[in-house]
Amino acid sequence: MAVLGKESIYKLEIANLTMSFGGIVAVQNVSIRVREGEIYSIIGPNGAGKTTIFNCISGIYRPQTGSIKFCGQELVGTKPHKISRAGIARAFQNIALFQGMTVLDNMMAARGHLQNYGLAAATFFMGRCLKEEVKNRDRVEDIVELLDLQRVRKIPVGGLPYGLQKRVELGRALAMEPSLILVDEPVSGMNLEEREDMARYILDINESMKTTVMIIEHDMGLVMDLSDTVTVLNFGIKIAEGKPEEISSNPEVITAYLGQTKN
Repeated sequence: MAVLGKESIYKLEIANLTMSFGGIVAVQNVSIRVREGEIYSIIGPNGAGKTTIFNCISGIYRPQTGSIKFCGQELVGTKPHKISRAGIARAFQNIALFQGMTVLDNMMAARGHLQNYGLAAATFFMGRCLKEEVKNRDRVEDIVELLDLQRVRKIPVGGLPYGLQKRVELGRALAMEPSLILVDEPVSGMNLEEREDMARYILDINESMKTTVMIIEHDMGLVMDLSDTVTVLNFGIKIAEGKPEEISSNPEVITAYLGQTKN
């Protein structure tokens, strides 16, 4: 990890990011700075460019212009697997789990890059391999406990309700031991109780695991309750940034997000 000088308070710095698809500009000249240890939310109407920004951070898309720095290191042009190994994990809106594998096995699969042993040790499951397996399993069990998944830990994911699968998706991202986690629509499709539980888990991840969190979400109640900073996008353009109370009373945000007419 790079040693930063006076800018070390920023975990992620996005500068003048532009991403277009043919003649459609999805994100235009967007700049974002995420502080170490905060919960940072990006909101906006459908098609505003929120997921495009996450895809650029993750290395899925390469922006036409702009810079994305994580702990001082440039990410633009870096392959997705190297970005994840650098400490950025992602929980997707559309669940991307191995449906036939158990909760535990899904999380263990996410720790492949953290396992430090060779082919011979893996073949005979001895020595360093055994120690690494025990260490990784203990770490996964900690995440299972954090997310209250003990009773389903050995059940194939495909047989679980949607809300639990969303929780496993979050747990799999955590199993990678990121210092920054990108969470896309964490409470979409959930009932009220599940939403409240997910909000608590995100706070626990941020506070107890000391993980910086970026969220894309349409649930304004969740965003306003959890976030330290909120950025608002509209048609790919950043129209506001600030604390939740500033955003909720911003007339331009109300017009763009709620479709109301300014006086």
